[in-house]
Amino acid sequence: MTSTASRLLGAALALSAPAAALAEAAPDAATIAFKYLDYRDSQPGADRIRVTAPAIELVTPFAGNWSFNASHVIDTISGASPRFHTEALAKLEDKRHGSAAGLTHYSDKLTLDLGLTYSQEHDYVSRGVSGGAALESEDKNTTWNVGADFMNDTIDPVNHIVHDERKRTWELSGGVTRILTQRDIVQAMLGYSHGRGYFSDPYKVFDRRPRKRDHETLLLRWNHNVARTGGTSRLSYRFYRDTFGIRAHTADAEYVQPLGGGWKLTPAVRLYTQTAADFYVEHDATRDPFPTNPPTGAAYFTEEQRLSAYGGRTLGLKVAKQIGRWTVDLKLEDYRQRGAWTLFGSGSRNLAPFKARMVQAGAAFQF
Repeated sequence: MTSTASRLLGAALALSAPAAALAEAAPDAATIAFKYLDYRDSQPGADRIRVTAPAIELVTPFAGNWSFNASHVIDTISGASPRFHTEALAKLEDKRHGSAAGLTHYSDKLTLDLGLTYSQEHDYVSRGVSGGAALESEDKNTTWNVGADFMNDTIDPVNHIVHDERKRTWELSGGVTRILTQRDIVQAMLGYSHGRGYFSDPYKVFDRRPRKRDHETLLLRWNHNVARTGGTSRLSYRFYRDTFGIRAHTADAEYVQPLGGGWKLTPAVRLYTQTAADFYVEHDATRDPFPTNPPTGAAYFTEEQRLSAYGGRTLGLKVAKQIGRWTVDLKLEDYRQRGAWTLFGSGSRNLAPFKARMVQAGAAFQF
């Protein structure tokens, strides 16, 4: 089943730009990029999950105003699943193969994008298709973006709690990007997701979730070039809410500083907070090693940590170097999570502290 680590890696290793950030012109050279990520997380007294994930992507222009991109990532997951509420997977080993391919067409003011994705684990298969468009204004200071995605997932857990279950998700997004000054660019994006199918975790003893989950997002970005240092600050805020009852806020800040000689340094911080799902059941693992029985008559219930109320923070540092046609980089991130760090309402009081560290190395070559 797709894990927390696997979902996080999917975001961390995404090499292609989303439809909302399509380039204004076709690239004038091909690029091949390699990424390798090592992820480890733990809770007090126990290491949990380790993931190693090499990835490769190719982007190449052709026929004047077209470009093609393709990528592949392999997530190798090992370790132990959470110590409580788990039915079968005390030890965990899995491998996920994920592939994506896309075409982009560039015209004077309009950019069109079409993509396909496929990923497979031993118990989870996901297929997706996406499309997007970006339209520039006459003065090229404003760009309107729209995008649509469809995901069709098949879930077939090894414990046979369910068989050949399905989950289908439709997503729509739209927004605007505006050049305010020579040093400032802002963006606002709205997103909507409509999901139907199997959202429960078959490896949890007590876990029954609604067969529908819709969510809405608001994303705001502001990039500012600092004249005195030549660096760029990148600030963003994201609001999320869904029909499970979760409300989440994410604030990101990073600063890209050129250092001369082809070097760049990028420190970053991310702050996150969410409320619990309406059907989240509190459990004190220090008192009882067995899962808490769900409330009598409850239609839905879960003790899944990701659906609890908690806050998290990520500190990151990236170093990049331009060497001729090569660009190499190294990124370090440290993530910490606590129930007491939630900012709105009370946190899940019995949530065990959680931490993770990520190391990502990359190299890209233009030819």
